[in-house]
Amino acid sequence: MKVLMYGWEFPPHNSGGLGVACYGLTRALVAEGADVRFVLPRKYPVAETGATMVFADSSQPLDEVQARTYASGYITEDDLRFLRGKYPELQYGSSLFDEVLRYAALAPLVALEQGGDVIHVHDWLAIPAGLAAKETLGVPLIVHVHATEFDRTGFGVVNQGIYDIERRGMHEADKVVAVSAYTRKILIDRYQVDPDKIEVVHNGIDADDSAVASAVEGELKRLKEVGWGVVLFVGRLTLQKGPDYFLKAAQKVLAHRPNTVFVVSGSGDMAKHIIDEAARLNISDQVLFTGFLREKELARLYRCADLVVMPSVSEPFGIVPLEALLNNTPVLISKQSGVAEVVRNALKTDFWDTDEMTNKIIAVLDHPALRETLSNEGNRDARYQVWRKVASRCMMIYTKLVKVLSRV
Repeated sequence: MKVLMYGWEFPPHNSGGLGVACYGLTRALVAEGADVRFVLPRKYPVAETGATMVFADSSQPLDEVQARTYASGYITEDDLRFLRGKYPELQYGSSLFDEVLRYAALAPLVALEQGGDVIHVHDWLAIPAGLAAKETLGVPLIVHVHATEFDRTGFGVVNQGIYDIERRGMHEADKVVAVSAYTRKILIDRYQVDPDKIEVVHNGIDADDSAVASAVEGELKRLKEVGWGVVLFVGRLTLQKGPDYFLKAAQKVLAHRPNTVFVVSGSGDMAKHIIDEAARLNISDQVLFTGFLREKELARLYRCADLVVMPSVSEPFGIVPLEALLNNTPVLISKQSGVAEVVRNALKTDFWDTDEMTNKIIAVLDHPALRETLSNEGNRDARYQVWRKVASRCMMIYTKLVKVLSRV
């Protein structure tokens, strides 16, 4: 089975879970025997998966610094304007939409050169490219939805242009893969996608995604040695991820349990607001901001923490809890998340219920037996949700679509 896959970001130059998911699925599909041709819009160094990596525009390879920002699936218009000024030779379009359309314009040539039995695209940035490739090759198209515009805006004011691209892609696709039942409902209610067209395939993780055990790590360990608790938030600092609710809960926890430190690991458009909010809540001396961390540094933080909290306002899936559990750290997750469907041994609250969040954080910090049970049982949950199963489900979808098309 030859799979022509279009994406926007890929490790090590990814901004979040989208790139991690693309990497995990691609590697697992190759292990299942698929011939995966993974297409990216620009050329830059990527992690090895066994797939054939293809770059729609390889004329001017990006260096490490350029790739880190350009490859982000969450690049903003301000970031794009900055990059156009700093790197005029990269020939950026006038907006992110122009870059997406430029990718789509190059997609047919890639499709003709690479071929494919099916086309598989990830999120809105790659949908126009996938539609162009489908028109060129006439093979089935799968649109894989990792997040919607409603998730990214916390069900606030959506970008109509992005919504239109998402809706068109889902309606013209032969099959839509949603990463959770939670996301499936959004696609039906908000995008009017035919329920029979949607397959729920939860994301996964692999045991070796747990990196083996910095100044931050040493300081946290010293605090734990004298009885302090460590509570960790990992994710983009955006409205969707709920970092403001994390801080509200932190303030309430500290009122009852002052020997606690809260760690925020991530970057995003809310970074300044969150730092200012910690000062406004008068807890900035007990909130540590680490910025965006990867792999081993992040694994060390997981292992230092007593609890990882994911208070997302709307989370289609959420790989962070699986990463934490593989590092033997228990998790508290919002009920508004897809990962809540597959992790049974986790504490769960509504994202807005900071009182309940507070009670459960204190319970974990004050009761080692509870912490150990959640860690051990949650680790088993995480190890069951492997990428191999995800790839197997996708292969079944590919095979069925190809058989149906061959009968038409």
